[in-house]
Amino acid sequence: MKRLFLALFAIAMVFSMNSIAQIVDEAPTDGLYDNEGIKEKKPVPYPYIRQADVMWSKRIWREIDFRQKFNQKFYFPIETQADWKSFIVVVLDAMKEGQLTAYDISSTDELLVPITYNEVIGRQTDSLYQIMQRPNPPYEEYDTVIYTEFDHTKVMRLRVKEDWYFDSKRSQMMVRIQAVCPVMIKERNGQEVTEPLFWISYPESREVFSQALVFNEFNSAARISYDELFWKRLFDSYVYKEQNVFDRRISQYATGVDALLEAERIKHDLLLFEENLWNY
Repeated sequence: MKRLFLALFAIAMVFSMNSIAQIVDEAPTDGLYDNEGIKEKKPVPYPYIRQADVMWSKRIWREIDFRQKFNQKFYFPIETQADWKSFIVVVLDAMKEGQLTAYDISSTDELLVPITYNEVIGRQTDSLYQIMQRPNPPYEEYDTVIYTEFDHTKVMRLRVKEDWYFDSKRSQMMVRIQAVCPVMIKERNGQEVTEPLFWISYPESREVFSQALVFNEFNSAARISYDELFWKRLFDSYVYKEQNVFDRRISQYATGVDALLEAERIKHDLLLFEENLWNY
């Protein structure tokens, strides 16, 4: 009798597991249609560049602040949905799966030393020693350690390293992004502190970005990818460095309003250079 009971129980468990699997496999369509095309989407190929056709070039470093209204599509959603992730979650998931290679931060912003996903997460696990006071008499003090784990919602900026060049064959000023760097914003002693995490090569990341959707506030049926977002320059940014003989940032020789004016001057000079080429 006991064996019969165990056999019936095993059969019931098998049927219940099959029914659960069937429910998961046949989930209802949550939308107007199944959007399968995004998984096979490929990035638009770059135009071929000959060294002889590049008559002028300059490297520019920009920073995109996710807190600006126009850039909030990088930051949201906080909670990942089926086909909708924030930019940092897309990058971290691709790193975890081995689709992207991250490079350690260097003083020259070069992609030299690869680092793993676990190394990135481990570096953001902080331990802070503090002296606390007990709330009840005799109010004695005691030492404690506060551990802070990695929080991807603290990533609120993105640095972009790009090359502007004039293609004499196409008679056009063009730009090509070379690398991007997520930046965390932390609060220490009541002050805002920026901490860059890692660099990733943008050309090597385009296939991942082309399959990651971005929210389109104007038309949900015309969803765009992160690769198209960068390609079409659908972001607001400010320049924090241009290629120079001293290899210094704007913040090293200008502050406050002067730094903002210097950033605008660099952007204006890029446009002015192209205009002057067509003045006869």
